[in-house]
Amino acid sequence: MNLLEGLATTRTIRRYAPETIPEEVLSQMLWHATRAPSGSNRQPVRYLVLRDGPQALMARHLLRDAAREAWGQKARTDGYREASGTAPDSPKARMAATMQHYVDHMHEAPVIVLVCLQRYRDAHPYEGASVYPAVQNLLLAARGLGYGGAVNLWQLLVEQELREVLHIPEGVALSACVTLGRPAGAHGSVRRRPLHDVVFDDEWGHQASWAGDPAGTRYTHWKAPGAEPA
Repeated sequence: MNLLEGLATTRTIRRYAPETIPEEVLSQMLWHATRAPSGSNRQPVRYLVLRDGPQALMARHLLRDAAREAWGQKARTDGYREASGTAPDSPKARMAATMQHYVDHMHEAPVIVLVCLQRYRDAHPYEGASVYPAVQNLLLAARGLGYGGAVNLWQLLVEQELREVLHIPEGVALSACVTLGRPAGAHGSVRRRPLHDVVFDDEWGHQASWAGDPAGTRYTHWKAPGAEPA
């Protein structure tokens, strides 16, 4: 596939086939992740790969427990178990089922990567700008190699425990958690909000007349915060 096709079809993959990622493929993914830009080209991003080692197994269970807690709270707060969430075929119920499967089986993902930042100054609100391009590169590389992934921040709920288990020093920020594996389903065109809803021209709220979606674009059923999820 070409680059633009990859950008338009890289879905969040939360269900994985029960197969390992060969080390040579994993190495390719991480090499492409390291091609991402960083502030002043300091390259402060570090990748802690969790596979099947003894420390990794402990960390995996910590992350699974954190994921279950986080999703359980979100499901209650956002009403995923109410209204249309009780109709098995509704988008809301399907999303809830997907998320529940993900958090229940997160520890079984073929690979989990903790994407970290080796700090060279005190914590800074903009430090993520040197990390998240690498996270996106990792997902795109996985897509290009026939795999897929999902990003979360649940590592923050068990940060201190992970530091102790994985011997992560102070001064290293745990910036993201990425699960990777062979998709149990498939990638495909992602659904997003229409371009005219999110692109402004000249001033806030002024619709850009030149911004339009390609023919055949399909849209998400996104609703505003506080509204019942679709």
